[in-house]
Amino acid sequence: MPQVEVIIPAWNEEERIADTVRSALCIPKVDNVIVIDDGSNDGTVAKAIEAGASVIKQPFHQGKGQAMLAGIGVTHADVLLFLDADLGNSAVHAQALLTPVLAGEVDMAIAHLPAGSGGGLGLTRSLARWGIRTLTGWQTQSPLSGQRAIRREVLQQVGIAPGWGAEVGLTVDALRQGYRVCEVKVPLRHRQTAGDLAGYMHRGGQFMAIARTLLGRWYGRSLVARN
Repeated sequence: MPQVEVIIPAWNEEERIADTVRSALCIPKVDNVIVIDDGSNDGTVAKAIEAGASVIKQPFHQGKGQAMLAGIGVTHADVLLFLDADLGNSAVHAQALLTPVLAGEVDMAIAHLPAGSGGGLGLTRSLARWGIRTLTGWQTQSPLSGQRAIRREVLQQVGIAPGWGAEVGLTVDALRQGYRVCEVKVPLRHRQTAGDLAGYMHRGGQFMAIARTLLGRWYGRSLVARN
């Protein structure tokens, strides 16, 4: 039976991390939940440990891509299930992502989240969708989804972009190297980005990170494409 571990990058998520961890631990076939704390300055680490997770603490805030790399580096599991830290009790529904991967039907399954459940807004999501389609020919519904089950082999062959460009870069690289990718409708819900100045700054930073990632894949396409 393939070993499955959950990787949860987290930064200042003390309000929801415990529920997310406990819910993830309820997913059948999951052997362990690893929280990569990305330099939080709140109670994220303590709450994650209390909920039953193994925790790797980064010395300072480095961004989501680096947290994902740290998680990949501490596990030898056959399949990794990446989840966002703010899914709360809905995390258990990510079981649907493991099903096609464990069955050998696909190499990476990405969650297609319900409308209004978060996962990017407006220009950022449109840019990511356009970029993935332009670079690979694949039409995605949830280009920014951080919820995905992936065979370890894929992660050994693709690049993980820094920061918020991680998921888009991962999708592009996997498709261009011929791996089988699908989207699965999953009723996962996470916190919406606030409509205040901090929220707009978050979206702006996400947009720029994705633009840089797509630009890098465009100019480096001959280096990453494989049959």
